[in-house]
Amino acid sequence: MLKKLILTTALFTLTACGFSFQNEQLLPKELQTISLQSNDPYSDMSRVLRRQLQIRNVTLVDNQQNVPVLRLNKTSMNSEVVSVFKQGREAEKLLILNVEASVHLPNQAPRAISAQVNRTFFDNSRAALAKSTEKEVIWHDMYEQAARQLIIKMAAVQHQAN
Repeated sequence: MLKKLILTTALFTLTACGFSFQNEQLLPKELQTISLQSNDPYSDMSRVLRRQLQIRNVTLVDNQQNVPVLRLNKTSMNSEVVSVFKQGREAEKLLILNVEASVHLPNQAPRAISAQVNRTFFDNSRAALAKSTEKEVIWHDMYEQAARQLIIKMAAVQHQAN
């Protein structure tokens, strides 16, 4: 009984104090204002990355001096067959998203960062419309995860620079 009380108290204390994991921590002060550049500013990856930065209260500005620059260089989507049905049709696919970017901090050389996200997708040809929608939702979730990875790596680059 005493162990349950201590565990419950510890749980309530951690949730009440605003405890969060370090990866979800706010970006350093130096990265609160950045410039986001992309060859296609209206691509899915650019839009998701912009929204993830705004969620973290990052101010996005156009090209200004002495402001860190996050540049999306390349986004590639790929899928590979993982398993097949007895009839020889594709059963399961591995969806792969690769994102390459670079961070250019003021008075420093650009540093390359990348993110790779993999997901499996069970492809049933009998429910093609539902699976198509499900696949789009999975791709969108993968973009969100890749954006979060890039932001974490951008913060790590800033930390290493200091």
